[in-house]
Amino acid sequence: MNNLPNNGLLTTIIIFGASGDLTQRKLIPSLFNLFRKRRTPKRFQIVGFGGTAFTDEQFREHLYRGMKDHAGYEFTDEEWTVFAPNLHYLSGKYTEASDFQKLADTLTLFENGEANRLFYMALPPTLFPTIIDNLDASGQLHENGAWRRVVLEKPFGTDLASAITLNKQVHKALNENQIYRIDHYLGKETVQNILFTRFANTIFEPIWNRTYIDHVQITVAEKVGLEHRAGFYDSVGVLRDMFQNHLLQLLTLVAMEPPASFSASHLRNEKVKVLSAVQPMTPEQVSANTVRGQYKGYRSEDQVNPNSVTPTYAALRLYINNWRWKGVPFYLRSGKNLAEKQSQIIIQFKEPPLAMFPMQTMKPNMLVLYLQPDEGLHVRFEAKAPDTVSETRSVDMEFHYSEAFGETAIPESYERLLLDAIQGDASLFTRADEVETAWSLIDPILQTWETHQTPSLAGYKPGSWGPTEAYDLLARDGRRWLNAEASMMLEK
Repeated sequence: MNNLPNNGLLTTIIIFGASGDLTQRKLIPSLFNLFRKRRTPKRFQIVGFGGTAFTDEQFREHLYRGMKDHAGYEFTDEEWTVFAPNLHYLSGKYTEASDFQKLADTLTLFENGEANRLFYMALPPTLFPTIIDNLDASGQLHENGAWRRVVLEKPFGTDLASAITLNKQVHKALNENQIYRIDHYLGKETVQNILFTRFANTIFEPIWNRTYIDHVQITVAEKVGLEHRAGFYDSVGVLRDMFQNHLLQLLTLVAMEPPASFSASHLRNEKVKVLSAVQPMTPEQVSANTVRGQYKGYRSEDQVNPNSVTPTYAALRLYINNWRWKGVPFYLRSGKNLAEKQSQIIIQFKEPPLAMFPMQTMKPNMLVLYLQPDEGLHVRFEAKAPDTVSETRSVDMEFHYSEAFGETAIPESYERLLLDAIQGDASLFTRADEVETAWSLIDPILQTWETHQTPSLAGYKPGSWGPTEAYDLLARDGRRWLNAEASMMLEK
């Protein structure tokens, strides 16, 4: 956390890429809802910077239309009328130093004195160094009684080398405690609840280890295809888009040791320790422990190379070489055009050590953390079926957020992350060493896939649960993917 607090000064939020999709769909709805909940600073303003030529009124109307289309909550025109005067806009080019000087002069005029500033980069990461250099050259990153923070959208780099280079570039103008690398997955209430499930309940943590847990499955499945991201997606693929950030972040929260406190430094230290303990793969291990797939029809999509070998599905088997997890496989998978939109973590426990009930195969217990869409937690255990000698049946204990807290209880993930950035809490943002450690695990897989084209690119039918090779990956270990009736929907 910065040493400079929210000190009663005006807070200015500057959004680069303000005319774009992310601002309209996510950032402004989140900031507006924080305003409605009275969680924004008492004195604040939002200044958009982008290439589109908007007046302030045109910018406000553009955002209002986005609110009507994308806000996940009800609001009144009266509320918007109170909020809208905080919105301003300045057009300019990200490569023009003169436009950044114009921004600096405009902010000085608006602020009329010292003010805190949060710069949000709702743009491709290739523009980050140029914008930060221009901000620095125009004197906008200097802290003197007020704080300066910069939020950087993902992806942070495209491989380890580019991530290291990007870190060096932004560190030329910024201290690490000014940098907030955002992964919106960490802002989800259900993702944060992983830590509370583990560390706020004594019934789970004593058995959260290799002695009792057989394996862990982490699934982030998307039912949609490329939508409007085809040109971008074909250049990155599923590993860069989903694994290096979202899935490895989920792995760290499941596997990390209890931090000394929930401060940003302690929490992020433990996450880095977990990633450092994950066993990197040789090319031979990549072939044996990974699956890459592409849904049929992908190469016919608009803006996709007709000869593309970009994977739209991946499954990995990872091992964490530390005392808690030695020998426990972590199976991670994600893909597009799958049977369901589903994000979940399954903790499967070991079978009972003694078959004390005759003529009965005991099923292992299971804890399922549903991250979306049906947010909640299930515990599967065995119960004796009535009117039998020894027959058991698997039953569930269930917790659903919507039932416990109401349908509208879960806020948009950007709300939490924007509020934390304003307040200077970096707990849910990734640190430089964490980004680089994550890339060091993904890089060998990417290099093997892209250089040696191994394992072979497997096809799968849209609407299925992925290629048969993904099921073979677990079957070789005597296990299977545990989503509901997935095998029935499998078609190669």
